[in-house]
Amino acid sequence: MSNVVRVSEAASLALHTVVLLAAYPERIFSTKEISSALQASEAHLSKVLQRLGKVGLVTSIRGPKGGFVLSRGGDEIALLEVYEAIDGPLASSSCLFHTPICDGQNCILGDLLSPVNQMVRNHLAKTKLSELTSVFTQSKIEG
Repeated sequence: MSNVVRVSEAASLALHTVVLLAAYPERIFSTKEISSALQASEAHLSKVLQRLGKVGLVTSIRGPKGGFVLSRGGDEIALLEVYEAIDGPLASSSCLFHTPICDGQNCILGDLLSPVNQMVRNHLAKTKLSELTSVFTQSKIEG
């Protein structure tokens, strides 16, 4: 089926992680701290952080006080960049099937899919991490 607002667990974890890092730009977060804050598997988070590091979205800092920080400011990173780093390009589809079975004129959902997919893409492309940092408050993050 098509990608009508489908976000993998890995992409969701990546999106929440980078917003958390953007909320506390002066702080270095360990994998354990992030996984605890997000109630996520530390092993899965490690893989996600590795991918985010490979594309240059996060920087890892080694050592006993090491962890992760954003590589750029939260006002410079859009959600789409993070999503695509994990799940690949966000394709715009006008059919629920990977291979369309109709000519698009008689879709059971009418002309809904293309505009919805475009709205999601536009939202992810224009929304910067810094706009979402209020999701993480001091009370949620120990430090």
